[in-house]
Amino acid sequence: MITCLIVDDEPLARNLLTDYVGKVPSLQLLQACASPLAAIEVLRANPVDLLFLDIQMPEITGISLLRTLQKRPLVVLTTAYSEYALEGYDLDVVDYLLKPITFERFLRAVEKAGQRLTTPPAPPTTPTPAPRAEPTEQQPFVFVKDGTKLVKVRWADILYVEGLKDYVTIHTRQQKIVTLQRLKTLEEQLPADKFIRIHHSYIVAVDAIDVVHKGEVQIGTVTLPVSDSYRKQFKDFTDRNQMM
Repeated sequence: MITCLIVDDEPLARNLLTDYVGKVPSLQLLQACASPLAAIEVLRANPVDLLFLDIQMPEITGISLLRTLQKRPLVVLTTAYSEYALEGYDLDVVDYLLKPITFERFLRAVEKAGQRLTTPPAPPTTPTPAPRAEPTEQQPFVFVKDGTKLVKVRWADILYVEGLKDYVTIHTRQQKIVTLQRLKTLEEQLPADKFIRIHHSYIVAVDAIDVVHKGEVQIGTVTLPVSDSYRKQFKDFTDRNQMM
């Protein structure tokens, strides 16, 4: 049985999550709190396995609450704002649910939490380059989900892509788009002649590279590292495209 706590200042959101928890036999709800301060008191007296935590709340944010906890339970963030995704994953949260939350999406988050509770962390592995899609003239773009919207992203607009666990941030010339998917999955969709992986967390657009110097790539004012795992692959690429 997974004991859980809900923290959300919105009554409707709190009631919805309470209803969802009640439908899952493996979950046991300890309490549904309307404020982070009330949640802190509950957690001091009753440790839980899983915390469903809103981010935007009156007294302190959900992120601030997480930083105050010395011993953190597993956390699923619940919010209407996609821009907090990367900050949340920096705190090693299990999942990030964008409101309005469907029961199907809620179940996926619970399954992830259950896996984290029962499965020991896997040993680190050396990344291998993912198979790359061949470029096509017919589709020079991809649609990605940003919150509840589908956003059309053209290959030519992308500067670089940053990955963090189950999320990627696509940095374009116009905006940043945070979407729920793994970096490897997006890499397989990117045309191999226009993009190259330089790091476990970064894919860069070839045309956007301004400077390559001492194991780093500069794109405009941003400097990105080339990791040891991808250094040979990137050196082979630069050697092939170097003017003698």
